[in-house]
Amino acid sequence: MRRLAVREERWPLREAFVIARGAKTEAHVVVAEIAEGPHVGRGEAVPYARYGEEMAGVLAEIDSARAAIDAGADRAALQDLLPAGAARNALDCALWDLAAKQAGVRAWELAGRPRLDPVKTCYTLSLDAPEAMAEAARRHARRPMLKLKIGGADDLDRVEAVRAAAPRTRLIVDANEGLSFEDLTRLAPELARLDVQLVEQPLRVGEDAVLEGWESPVPLCADESLHTRAELADCARRYACVNIKLDKAGGLTEALATAVEARARGLEVMVGCMVATSLAMAPAMIVAQGARFVDLDGPLLLARDRQPGLAITGSMIEPPPAALWG
Repeated sequence: MRRLAVREERWPLREAFVIARGAKTEAHVVVAEIAEGPHVGRGEAVPYARYGEEMAGVLAEIDSARAAIDAGADRAALQDLLPAGAARNALDCALWDLAAKQAGVRAWELAGRPRLDPVKTCYTLSLDAPEAMAEAARRHARRPMLKLKIGGADDLDRVEAVRAAAPRTRLIVDANEGLSFEDLTRLAPELARLDVQLVEQPLRVGEDAVLEGWESPVPLCADESLHTRAELADCARRYACVNIKLDKAGGLTEALATAVEARARGLEVMVGCMVATSLAMAPAMIVAQGARFVDLDGPLLLARDRQPGLAITGSMIEPPPAALWG
C-alpha cells in the first residue's frame, strides 16, 4: 500500500543570494516522500514566485494528487495529474527514486544510462557592486566556470571586474530578464570582448521575439522562456541554448524529454537549478550528462546541506549515493 507524505523545509544560505528580481537568505523547499512496503522514494522542489508559485499553493497541488499517488499512479499518469512546476517535480522525482529502490537498480539505469559520470558545475556570483563581485570572483578564480548575475546600470563594470579577478575562468552572464533589447545590443559586443561564453535570459519573457533574426556576438540561453517541450519551437528561433530545470519542467520525466528534443532542434543544453539541497540536484545529474553547461551549485550556496548529500570537490559533483536519491 502506498502512502504519500509531504513537508516544507528551510535551509539557510551562506550569504544572501541576489539576482535582478531580489534577494533570498534561505532555501525554502518542499519534500515529498512516497512509501510503499519497505521502500521510500523522495523528491525535493522549490516553489518559485516568478512563476506564480508559493509554498501553500504547491502543498495544495501535491495534496490534490494524493489519492491518485496513494492508489498507485506512476510517472506517466502524473504528467496528466498536475501541470509542470514544483509540485509535479517533487512527486515525479519521488516516484523515480521509489521505482529505482523497488527494482534494485539506480535511477539512471531506469533512464537508459549504464552509468552516471561526474559533472563540473559553474559557481554563481550574486548581483552586487563591481568591487564586491570582483572579490568574490577572486576567491573562486580557480573554478572552471563562474556565472555572474547582472541587471543594473553598472553591468559592464561588473563583468570587467570579474574578468580581471578571474582571467582564466569561463564566464556565463545571467540577466534574469533584467535587460532591454537596447541594453543587450550595446552590451553584447563588450561581453564577447571579455570572452563571455553565454548570456542567460537577457530579456523578459514575452519580449524576446525581437531576438529572432538578430545575430548575437555571444550565444544566448533561454531560462525563464523555457519550461517544457512546449516552448522549444519558439526558443529555437531566438536562442542558441536552453536552460532545463526540473522545477520548471515539472520533474525528471519531462526534463529528459525536453533535453532530447532540444538537441534534435539543434539547441545546446544547459542544466540548471533553483537554490536547494543535494536532494534536488541528484536527479538533475541524469539530465546533465553530456550537457554543454551545468549549473547545479545549489548545495554550495547553503550554510549546510542534508546528509548524506552529494560529494562535491571544488566544482566536480560525483554521482549521488543511493542513500540520498536514486
